[in-house]
Amino acid sequence: MAAPARYILVVAHTGRDDTLAAGVSVCEQLLAAGVTPVVSEDERRDLVASHAELGSMAVLGVDVQPDELELVIVLGGDGTILRAAEMVRGFQAPLLGVNLGHVGFLAESERDDLAEAVHRGLTRDYDVEERMTISVRVKVDNTVIYESWALNEATVEKASRERMLEVVIEVDGRPLSSFGCDGVVMSTPTGSTAYSFSAGGPVVWPGLEAMLLVPLSAHALFARPLVVDANSSLAVEVLDRTDGSGILWCDGRRAHELPPGARVVVRRSPIPVRLARLHHGVFTDRLVKKFNLPVSGWRGPIGRD
Repeated sequence: MAAPARYILVVAHTGRDDTLAAGVSVCEQLLAAGVTPVVSEDERRDLVASHAELGSMAVLGVDVQPDELELVIVLGGDGTILRAAEMVRGFQAPLLGVNLGHVGFLAESERDDLAEAVHRGLTRDYDVEERMTISVRVKVDNTVIYESWALNEATVEKASRERMLEVVIEVDGRPLSSFGCDGVVMSTPTGSTAYSFSAGGPVVWPGLEAMLLVPLSAHALFARPLVVDANSSLAVEVLDRTDGSGILWCDGRRAHELPPGARVVVRRSPIPVRLARLHHGVFTDRLVKKFNLPVSGWRGPIGRD
């Protein structure tokens, strides 16, 4: 009896020569192992144009459906991983990221480890880590006009560069403060090293279940970053006195206009993002490596602290 077919999705930024070459290499390695590489229609065109021998690849949504995928191999930085997470949202296949970008907190391996990472994916030699996501809902006059989700953050921002956004923020159904600002970031622990970090928010270890709210350039006495329980709800209302409109961004990928009076509500989503992990290093080491933090002089614990 023939072994069941195996399908692994490959997501790459094929518009870049180095990533295109990495995509070709991964697909060749999968085919050599008897596994069918699955790609998007656009990426298939780019890959076949580079290497005609890859014509036996399958197209996601046409030849293979997301629920048939075993694994997703993502080649690129965190932006590419966010795109891959969107492609398989709600399905079981975990994401194995190989960092071809810069900082890259979500990726598991670096460029030099590509062949080994693919080999371990093929042999299912990985653990799966689930990362919390948030659901995002926009309401106007008690009518839901838009719904989305985010792995990193949902950001309410001013739509016009020269105008300020007037908002009131809310935690667990109670108003906390109103102010003029450039925007408000509502983030997961995973997103605490993304937009929230650049806005001055705290770094939250990814194993912690929590949500963050970080005002952007707020004109207010109380505009501190907040960390709340993962079962709380956060809301930002765009006040009627706002001159113009705002805009909602989810993971910097999905946008929706926010008229004055719009209310953006963020809660924990029941659907996590599943990451394939090859290593069991602690998050502290990842921070030190990614930000090149100085640790010279550290002697470490002597005996038991």
